Amino acid sequence: MNLPDDYLLRDERFPELHELLDSYASAGWTFTDTSEAAGPALQAYVRQGIGKPGLLDVVIDEIDDLLQVGLFSDEIADDVDVLPQIEPPAGVTVEQCLTVIRAHLVRINKGGAYKQSALPQTDWEWRKQFPELGHLLAGYFHQDYSRFYASHREALDDYFTGNPREMFAATAREIDSFLSLIESDSELDRATQILGLMVYPPEGVSLRQWLTDIQGIITHRLRD
Repeated sequence: MNLPDDYLLRDERFPELHELLDSYASAGWTFTDTSEAAGPALQAYVRQGIGKPGLLDVVIDEIDDLLQVGLFSDEIADDVDVLPQIEPPAGVTVEQCLTVIRAHLVRINKGGAYKQSALPQTDWEWRKQFPELGHLLAGYFHQDYSRFYASHREALDDYFTGNPREMFAATAREIDSFLSLIESDSELDRATQILGLMVYPPEGVSLRQWLTDIQGIITHRLRD
């Protein structure tokens, strides 16, 4: 089985299930799947995971592990405590919800249909699809930006000095994909806020142009 690159780095018994449940937390903290249809959180998770060989097998195995041992078993109590606590519908147990999720994952893993969308549909999906851009925006252009930096360029310089060089190429690629994906200025504004941007671009510069300028600065930096 091909595991995700960072799978073995996670010090949890259910790391990929944790990631799946994070998708539900971002979409309202409730299980919304039925036996007939996967809900938005599961669809978002599948869209982000379907292209990663072995990932759906991993999360299916983790669900099997949890269900076999038992959600309330002392053996996994500490491991369950760190998982997002997603609420089941009235009259339904968490175990039953996980069983429904498992069935959808198995079906999709065997080539079954799922809702495809080029544009992320949940906050979790935006952050999952553009992690490096999110790191840049949320880490350096956050609500306390003015306490640490005197200018946008100073914040960007701090980004360059505080992160490994290999991160920059990924950020530049994500900016290119991000801007190509989003057509309207209103959607661009919403998506950047989801990724953590809490600062206006420099005066007289549009958000799209500012991101394009950042991509150019990163690309130039990589050539040095």
